[in-house]
Amino acid sequence: MPTPANMLSATYIARMFKGASVNRRIFRAAVSVSAVGILVKLVATFKEITVAGVYGRSDVMDAFLAAALIPGLLVNLISESMNQALVPTLIRVREQEGQDRAQQLLSSSMLWMCLLLGAVSAAMALAAHGFFPLIASHFPAAKLDLSIRLFYALLPVVLITGTATNCTAVLNTFDRFALPALAPVAISLAIIAGTLLLSGRFGIWAMVYSTLAGSLIHAAVVAWMMNEHGYRFRLRWYGMTEATREVARQYGPVLLSGVVSSSGFLVDQSMAAMLPAGSVSALVYANRFVSVVLTLMAGAVSTAVVPYFSRMIAHRDWAGCRHTLHTWIRLTALVSVPITVALVAGAHLLIRIALQHGAFGWRDTAVVTPVLAMYALQIPFYVTGRVLNRFLVAMRRTDLIFYCGALNLILDIVLNLILMRWFGVAGIALATSLWTVSSFLFLWCWTWRVLPKAAAETA
Repeated sequence: MPTPANMLSATYIARMFKGASVNRRIFRAAVSVSAVGILVKLVATFKEITVAGVYGRSDVMDAFLAAALIPGLLVNLISESMNQALVPTLIRVREQEGQDRAQQLLSSSMLWMCLLLGAVSAAMALAAHGFFPLIASHFPAAKLDLSIRLFYALLPVVLITGTATNCTAVLNTFDRFALPALAPVAISLAIIAGTLLLSGRFGIWAMVYSTLAGSLIHAAVVAWMMNEHGYRFRLRWYGMTEATREVARQYGPVLLSGVVSSSGFLVDQSMAAMLPAGSVSALVYANRFVSVVLTLMAGAVSTAVVPYFSRMIAHRDWAGCRHTLHTWIRLTALVSVPITVALVAGAHLLIRIALQHGAFGWRDTAVVTPVLAMYALQIPFYVTGRVLNRFLVAMRRTDLIFYCGALNLILDIVLNLILMRWFGVAGIALATSLWTVSSFLFLWCWTWRVLPKAAAETA
């Protein structure tokens, strides 16, 4: 006989998704994010073509990419980790305790995140002369010095973009996906304009100035949108409530997982710096193409499923979770495998058409092509793995995400050392694809252990 709580849950879910199943709503959200993502990535691709034509695989471009690596990683570590820890709890508090309590949780969490972003940025600034020789160990002295100076100038991006990603995650909880996903186009447009108009006068510093300007526009747009949908952009501490403690408990493992995972990117780029000049650029150029697919598919699906997993888990709808998992694992695999085959087969043609002009010549195409092919092998495993990842985060099993990341870091180092000896910079890309397979298997096994256990405890 159903309990009153179960009846309330069933009534709520029926009302919430009346006329459309959860999977159809997720599908519409994912399609919306993907459609906007295509536009954003088209602009980003034109940005890459513009940048490649002006700077090529030059020393100054290597220096800029090395400088931009740490700010990007800090945003992913601190802000994205906060989003994963915050969103399930924010949804639960809003539905069970009301909008005012949810606003207090958001304000406290954003204040905490901004303080952490500022503190870590300051620490990285103080330590730059210590760790840059490690991640760019084979850079000549002048190139290393330029990387550090560019890094200092890019550090404000950490706080600006971190705040923007937090606002975007909050908007997603209202099923607002398309416009927040479109906002980052401001960064690419600013870089295109800066490269074309300012590179002759400022050189590589034009990339810095335009990145800062675009990031500010992006943050202002999503903060305004969040305010329009009922959450005010307010940095205020409301004390260590139960909801705040819950976010803090989840944030720690997610952050540690991000540290471990992001260390893999540092390892890859530092090892690429040990190879012939231009290897770092080759790695980044190739990864940009794969990241288009990963963002359009994995990014869109994982963004869309989080609010729905969080709602179903809050109401203990385990059958709905199981059905949604099966549906989206099958669907993402069905779509991603043909795309992977096409990308591997067409890697040379794609690089030649997209990048081979100006300072980027046919020798550069020959270097980047196998790197792109090796990177592309990860796509099906990464995309399906993101669905499993988001379910485990919504289940508040962030400890499993940390263990998965630690295993992958060890594999990345070992595989890089082996494969780069055989395949050069392409071996580093292949190592990334192999540990992505390991990650998928780990998440798969634990998802189907956690879900039956949760259902049994509820029964």
